[in-house]
Amino acid sequence: MKSIVVTGASTGIGWGCVKVLAGKGFHVFGSVRKQPDAERLSKEFGASFTPLIFDVTDEAAVAAAARATDAKLNGQPLFGLVNNAGIANPGPLLHIDIASFRQQLEVNVTGQLIVTQAFAPLLGAAPDRKTATPGRICMMSSVGGKQAAPFVGAYSGSKFALEGVSEALRRELMIYGVDVIIIAPGAIATPIWDKADTVDVARYANTPYAKPLSRVKTYMLDMGRKGLAPERIGETVHTALTTSNPKTRYVITPEPLTNWLGNNLPKRLVDSTIAKRLGLTRQS
Repeated sequence: MKSIVVTGASTGIGWGCVKVLAGKGFHVFGSVRKQPDAERLSKEFGASFTPLIFDVTDEAAVAAAARATDAKLNGQPLFGLVNNAGIANPGPLLHIDIASFRQQLEVNVTGQLIVTQAFAPLLGAAPDRKTATPGRICMMSSVGGKQAAPFVGAYSGSKFALEGVSEALRRELMIYGVDVIIIAPGAIATPIWDKADTVDVARYANTPYAKPLSRVKTYMLDMGRKGLAPERIGETVHTALTTSNPKTRYVITPEPLTNWLGNNLPKRLVDSTIAKRLGLTRQS
């Protein structure tokens, strides 16, 4: 049985990837941070799932999980690695806590490299681990990895960085035959959107961003309700890992036209449109 590692498997996109991949006959090693999540997923997916408990920013824990996975593979290469774990820390960049900003980058960028370095040899990306069938890596970016919205600058900044890291990594790993594919979801019905309801906008009440933030909060909650099922991303990940000629980047969004316009219209036009909708026009 071929095996795949999925990080951030407890909920949302990670859970959707585990469900789809396990359903298609793969054994999935899924990373979670808490023992109750490990037990819940093991019960849900049975013998097709092996939990790995680590935080992606903990180098020692990730390395230990890679060794444990290698032992369970018993000499077989890893078929795929899905770097999905991530967080979203919202807030206007002029006022966001620097600690929160650093955490955003640490988890969404540095953490992805920590995991990649630890598991890459299992995919065949090491001089002494070359294989006739090298594995593939899927990097979970976002439509926000190409265009940034107000108040999610830290998140978009992390995804822009991840896109650059992924492109460089794809070209570097050609020497081993290991491919790197970017997955860029739009709004997905996951807990990351539900958390918008818990964002405390009161802390910005004395700034010009109070009203625009409230509008964005409402928009995010609405998008979460209209978002695609996480299994849709799982299906795309399966395609990226198994098709003979994968794309370098897959975009999956319930609003493809909006995404296209944001990427192709003149930036100043997009700026002014966003400013009018959110109330970010210059104040007297």
